[in-house]
Amino acid sequence: MNSIDSVTLEVADTEAAARFYSTAFGLDPSHVRLRGSEAPTTGFRGFTLSLVVSQPGNVDALAGAALDAGATTLKPAAKSLWGYGGAVQAPDGTIWQIASSAKKDTGPVTRDVDELVLLLGVEDVKASKQFYVEQGLTVGKSFGGKYVEFATGSGPVKLALYRRRALAKLVGVPADGTGSHGIVISGTTGPFTDPDGFVWEATASVSDGDR
Repeated sequence: MNSIDSVTLEVADTEAAARFYSTAFGLDPSHVRLRGSEAPTTGFRGFTLSLVVSQPGNVDALAGAALDAGATTLKPAAKSLWGYGGAVQAPDGTIWQIASSAKKDTGPVTRDVDELVLLLGVEDVKASKQFYVEQGLTVGKSFGGKYVEFATGSGPVKLALYRRRALAKLVGVPADGTGSHGIVISGTTGPFTDPDGFVWEATASVSDGDR
């Protein structure tokens, strides 16, 4: 089974981004790497990263820490049919969803993250699903042409596909965007570029200079 070992965010200021992610989310730097880039990008970059947590209080704690560190709110955290969550945008432009399937707190509030999910917004979910299956990924859940989640085994980052316009609507931004996606995915498969322009590289090719 193929898996994602890390994602690399391409940012203009790696030191500032490192401070933000350490302060806001306390993420493992081996899972979310940073790479300096001046590649032009405008609007929606076509993906989100999601922090899945155990209860609403943890959502609020992480969202609050992100805002204190310089993020902006895209969608305030609120209850929904599926749970509780919201979306923020980091100073480097990356959109983060913070969510829990629970609607009530059942324990002390923490900033512990249970899962890190990369959600790619694609034009054709079925076509992208087939592409990734051909690259060796295994489908875990699939809901027709709307959503696909891959079984990524013990990898620290889960991968899912969603329609691009639906994903933009979910986080409260216009779907239009141009230029670089601003992310490179590293895993046991690759290197390749998928139908929507998302770049994958083999884990071994991640340079020591990445933060």
